[in-house]
Amino acid sequence: MENKPIGVFDSGVGGLSVFAKLINLLPDENYIYFGDTKNLPYGNKSKEELISIAKNLFDFFEKQNVKAVVMACNTTSATVYDTFKDKYPFKIYPITQTAAKYIAEKNYSVVGVFATAATIKTHAYQKSINFYNKKVKIIEYACPEWAYIVENKLQDKPENIENIKIAIEAIMKNKPQKIILGCTHYPYLTDVLSKFADKDIFIDPAQFFAQYIADDIKTSGLKNNSKDYEPKFYVSSNPKQFADSSKLFYNVENPVEINISKILIK
Repeated sequence: MENKPIGVFDSGVGGLSVFAKLINLLPDENYIYFGDTKNLPYGNKSKEELISIAKNLFDFFEKQNVKAVVMACNTTSATVYDTFKDKYPFKIYPITQTAAKYIAEKNYSVVGVFATAATIKTHAYQKSINFYNKKVKIIEYACPEWAYIVENKLQDKPENIENIKIAIEAIMKNKPQKIILGCTHYPYLTDVLSKFADKDIFIDPAQFFAQYIADDIKTSGLKNNSKDYEPKFYVSSNPKQFADSSKLFYNVENPVEINISKILIK
């Protein structure tokens, strides 16, 4: 079991921010990363659509005989984790719920959340943080364009800088002590975000999410004993664009484009 791979998925390159930290903490593991670029962005999809997408991904990873799947995507973690958490023979790690517990323990009084429309609709961060700490006031703000901006490296366009400025000014009116970047794409926008607020105010959940997974893999007796192949990267469309954009987080070479539905039919 311990030598089986770890699956990681997101709608695109954003999840590589988690993957890069994971491979640094657990360099001897075998990894399979799937960027579902065909369905990007997840943030504007309904729960029913996300359930269908996630089922295909989990079924794919089951066929790959993984020991764990990392939901390096706040949108799916927030909307569909509870649907699938007990349905597969491998561990499932959701970023939103893990991050919420960590933040709740810090005893902040006001915390802001930037996330996709789908994540905000679920109020997942608010519910999860308040489950552990009812005293924290959560201010949520949907940023539906930001994942697209990152995937296409459009963060320096004046209209996108203005979009980010408007979001910062709106959430800062509530005087948050911290702001969660509740989509794995958003940390790449930190340089632009920090033009309008102190850089230290922003929380990237990927850091402590990756640490939690690394610790749990070790304590669960699942740590790999002998690495035997390089990470594999799959996408559902546009492998060249994915490879180009991956440099934001981790330099991916030659990602393989596959159609999951065809694989699952076999």
